[in-house]
Amino acid sequence: MSILTVKNLSHEFGDRAIFNSVSFRLLKGEHIGLIGANGEGKSSFMNIITGKLESDDGQVEWAKGVRVGYLDQHTALEKGMTIRDVLKGAFQYLFDMETKMNEICEKMANATPEELEQLLEDMGTIQDALTNNDFYIIDAKVEEIGRGLGLEDIGLDKDVHDLSGGQRTKVLLAKLLLEKPDILLLDEPTNYLDEQHIEWLKRYLQEYENAFILISHDIPFLNSVINLIYHMENQELNRYVGDYDNFLQVYDVKKQQLESAYRKQQQEIDELKDFVARNKARVSTRNMAMSRQKKLDKMDVIELAREKPKPEFYFKESRVSGKLIFETKDLVIGYNEPLSKPLNLRMERGQKIALVGANGLGKTTLLRSILGEIKSVAGSVELGDYLNIGYFEQEIKEANYKTCIEEVWQDFPAYSQYEVRAALAKCGLTTKHIESKVVVLSGGEQAKVRLCKLINKETNILILDEPTNHLDVDAKEELKRALKNYKGSILLICHEPEFYREVTTDVWDCETWTTKIV
Repeated sequence: MSILTVKNLSHEFGDRAIFNSVSFRLLKGEHIGLIGANGEGKSSFMNIITGKLESDDGQVEWAKGVRVGYLDQHTALEKGMTIRDVLKGAFQYLFDMETKMNEICEKMANATPEELEQLLEDMGTIQDALTNNDFYIIDAKVEEIGRGLGLEDIGLDKDVHDLSGGQRTKVLLAKLLLEKPDILLLDEPTNYLDEQHIEWLKRYLQEYENAFILISHDIPFLNSVINLIYHMENQELNRYVGDYDNFLQVYDVKKQQLESAYRKQQQEIDELKDFVARNKARVSTRNMAMSRQKKLDKMDVIELAREKPKPEFYFKESRVSGKLIFETKDLVIGYNEPLSKPLNLRMERGQKIALVGANGLGKTTLLRSILGEIKSVAGSVELGDYLNIGYFEQEIKEANYKTCIEEVWQDFPAYSQYEVRAALAKCGLTTKHIESKVVVLSGGEQAKVRLCKLINKETNILILDEPTNHLDVDAKEELKRALKNYKGSILLICHEPEFYREVTTDVWDCETWTTKIV
């Protein structure tokens, strides 16, 4: 049975076509991975099928009565709402039923005997629905899921506006779990999640009986939970049975076959054109030339898709730093309360260190304390000599309405426009992206703009907070290569072991020094 049917979907963003007559079907129990490079329209597709964005053409049809749960990387959480408020929002349809039941009670006072009988029947139906859907134990269920995902440690009464990216994602995941939807739509759910909760989500999706559509650039995670791939490229959406590794093999074979057919056809076209040019003027061969020209005119010409620019990251390096990068003495990090025991950490030139551990332990807080951006609760940090630091923040909350060119030019005013464009193009951005405002780009494209600024700054230490979030497979592999070749020192927060294990010389487990219950 088809749960979702999409027919001839077309959509443009500005002057850029994203889909051209795309069709898609989701069947019961299918576990789909929706893949493609940054900016190909994966999140736009999710927004169109959930009605958040209107397509230019085509139809989207859901089966009747289907409840859809959507984990959206850009979901806004209102300031002033607590975690508890958001989680209770999962039961909004039940609160609406309760309101309807209260309205029935009010009508009973003035109802005729016939009306009263119908109202009592309606009220009984609603009460049964409320009981069967755990309405009277909502608070207990909210606290149960809060404990399971570690939200109780943050505090269920904390304002959602004050949450980190990882904490926010956990809240949205918890809400989805409480909703128990028929269909799950997940847009990069592993972003900002630590390894422990990625494992939890993996097990949940492996055991999930209903259908889901998953956008993810985390290939090991993707392979472990999906059985179908839909690949989005060049305004098309193509279906492949199996996991990502199987898709790559089939895709590569199809690409080689198309290139071979293209070369063969181009040779035939050249020969036909040459024959026509040499023979159309002669009376004796004119008919043959016209016949060849007709064949040319009717030919269905194979077109190869334009190759997408692949990113190239080469970090500019400054003079060598002193032997000491930083040393902490009885450093206690935190804001209103301590997040760590007294820390005595030391980093020396040439070390490449990964900070790992569950979200909310204070990994980002430690980075910002070392950089001097926030005041520590106690203790001190000593920075070494001749440090030229490059810092990649986990997330930028404010919307950026500058164009990509303006954004880079602001940091490198001595560059010519050609140099700015060339620097952005090397990071895998096309001309249309480069001329667009940062705010309209996908998460991965925005990350590439920020990486462009970082690689063009002369540094000898890189401090990177979740740099792989949102990046597509090609960009992630290229970043890994660039960091392995980087001669300076690196302090990195990352939740993907297959990324940081090849880059780093040391791994610091933050769970050993946290004051939080893990």
